[in-house]
Amino acid sequence: MSAPRSEDALIEELRAVIGAGPRRSLRLGIGDDAAIWRPSRSHESVISTDALVEDVHFTTAMAPEAIGHRALAANLSDIAAMGARPVLATIALGVNARSDEGWIVRAYRGMTALAKRTGCALAGGDLTRAPAIFFAITVVGEVRPSSVKRRDGARAGDAIFVTSALGASHAGLLQSSAPAAVPEAIAAAVRTAYEMPEPQLAEGRFLAASRNVHALMDTSDGLSTDLARLCAASGVGAQLDRIPVDPAARAVAVARGDDPDTYALGGGEDFALLGTMHARAFEYVAARFAGRFGRELHKLGTITEGAGVRLANGAGLPRSGWDHLRGN
Repeated sequence: MSAPRSEDALIEELRAVIGAGPRRSLRLGIGDDAAIWRPSRSHESVISTDALVEDVHFTTAMAPEAIGHRALAANLSDIAAMGARPVLATIALGVNARSDEGWIVRAYRGMTALAKRTGCALAGGDLTRAPAIFFAITVVGEVRPSSVKRRDGARAGDAIFVTSALGASHAGLLQSSAPAAVPEAIAAAVRTAYEMPEPQLAEGRFLAASRNVHALMDTSDGLSTDLARLCAASGVGAQLDRIPVDPAARAVAVARGDDPDTYALGGGEDFALLGTMHARAFEYVAARFAGRFGRELHKLGTITEGAGVRLANGAGLPRSGWDHLRGN
């Protein structure tokens, strides 16, 4: 791979890739020392930063467009979990000999396509040489104060829900490294779930608009870990009655001789939304959700008094998701 001609030349090419984009209140974007953004008077700002690192969150065996898409999608999922809409993003990109100018431009094309589709302006960032390729992205979103959803709002008696069946991303990761003997349609479905996850922004805003929804977060680190975090933040416990496993993930797990539930509980990076709501409102909200998005809002169990997450048989549920410091 050849090195970029110069940082300035690469920035100009990236400016051309990004183009005007959805600017809204963005007064000044890529190319200056800082971006300028004029926030709305009627909304609160939400800000999230996430980093994706080579051989931790992605490998260069993936298409650069998919890596760029995935990097931005992970950040947009945090915005979705707050019930917000994205406004702008800045990207710090670490590059090396494995990411020449063409690779970088293709990665930005992946980010730009998702940014345009979700109404998020790419406002600039930074480039640096690094031992490993990395993306450190900060996303700013807007949300009405009355619609903000946090992970510390769960109440005893609430129904626990998730917006998609889980485990497909983990199955896709396994398929990319050691493919199981499954039909190509299933293999393609899980690879897409891993490489091109879709941030559930519309679902987040839909749920945030309901006063019956009390808590919300995304499932980036696995259901067992993220539900434990939601409960700890809210000072409650949970009983987990059901684990919704994506059908394609289940097929991969069976083909590999694995327990499908472990893909949903510990796989992570599905970027579905996990939340709680008033139990008596669940059927009504779930029916509206299905009518709007064409899929089931999955009920998982009930928020309880006390602490800890337990299965229906009373056994404790150990945390098995991703921990960035332990690396598992």
